[in-house]
Amino acid sequence: MGRGDLTNDEWARLAPHLPKSGQRGGRWTSHRKVINGIVFRERTRVPWRDLPARFGAWKPVDERHRRWSADGTRDQILRAVQSDADTESRIDWSMVSVDSTSCRAYQHAAGARKKAPRVPKKRSTPWQHRPDEGLGRSQGGLSCKIHLAAEGGRRPLALLVTPGQWGDSPQLIPVLERIRVPRPGGGRPRTRPDHLSGDKAYSSGRNRGYLRRRQIKHTIPEPKNQQSNRKRRGSKGGRPVGFDKEQYKRRNEVERTINRLKNFRAVATRYDKRAYIFHGTVTVAAIRLWLRT
Repeated sequence: MGRGDLTNDEWARLAPHLPKSGQRGGRWTSHRKVINGIVFRERTRVPWRDLPARFGAWKPVDERHRRWSADGTRDQILRAVQSDADTESRIDWSMVSVDSTSCRAYQHAAGARKKAPRVPKKRSTPWQHRPDEGLGRSQGGLSCKIHLAAEGGRRPLALLVTPGQWGDSPQLIPVLERIRVPRPGGGRPRTRPDHLSGDKAYSSGRNRGYLRRRQIKHTIPEPKNQQSNRKRRGSKGGRPVGFDKEQYKRRNEVERTINRLKNFRAVATRYDKRAYIFHGTVTVAAIRLWLRT
């Protein structure tokens, strides 16, 4: 076992949720070697062609990463690992925090074909395909943004990739609607945290109304301009929003989650041309965090 490879305990948690091996042509043989190659690339950000020989040929590793990112296998594995953690009471639902982080996109990430990609041997578009490829121009140049919701144990529950110049507030609802932790005994998956925390960028009437309809308690500070607008309208402006400073102190958990994700160099700087492949790259990093005890 090399440095950074999956430990025996991590492999025992992951193996039951992988596609079955032994398919036609022996395409899925040696899952562990290929996955360790994907994790190595995530950690070091080397080009696929420069993978060490101990992982075998580079092309099967690259192709499996692309295929599982395209057909939704990555997201299924993430939810399965989250379900195991929830069964073991390792998910802290008492506080879920939302935030975003910008990732510099290198020149290698630009120049994707305009034609929509296809899932191999299928006539459908990839699971997380975006026509804009999740790339945009901001003050730092070409970049993308990762929006995520993190639980109290500093692990991501859901994530979303958008262009770098997109705002945070409109993405609160799409991110929360991606939280779906299956229950081992069957039934509806868990989608609602006990409490939600976010910075003042997420303060809007639309977001607060959505959280009230879903009966999610939340701690989001109100910016000064919104306070002045509410006071100017008098009784029509509504009541002041509640704010608990002690609860808000836990918002650092999502920032620490982002730091843990960006320890993977392939996440901190984007090299993938396609948005669905980069989404798969971030998902692999999230799965690795969930596998750690």
